[in-house]
Amino acid sequence: MIKKAVAVKYPKGAEVPFITAKGSGVIAEKILNEAKKNNIRIEENQTLVDVLSLQQVGDAVSEETYQALAVIFAYILGERK
Repeated sequence: MIKKAVAVKYPKGAEVPFITAKGSGVIAEKILNEAKKNNIRIEENQTLVDVLSLQQVGDAVSEETYQALAVIFAYILGERK
């Protein structure tokens, strides 16, 4: 199976998160390595990546992913406290 990665950012004041990077294979590895170098939390969820990878970089995430992303962001924010 070819590895896929999608980077998502939830800018302060934004109503929804945005896709900031996506790729498969070598590009996915580069996205993951960059995240690790910058201590950015990585969540492995193949179904979510498959859905998000259908969108373009710069797009707001689709409504279908709101619930899953909300759980992930809540967990990440809880870890930082």
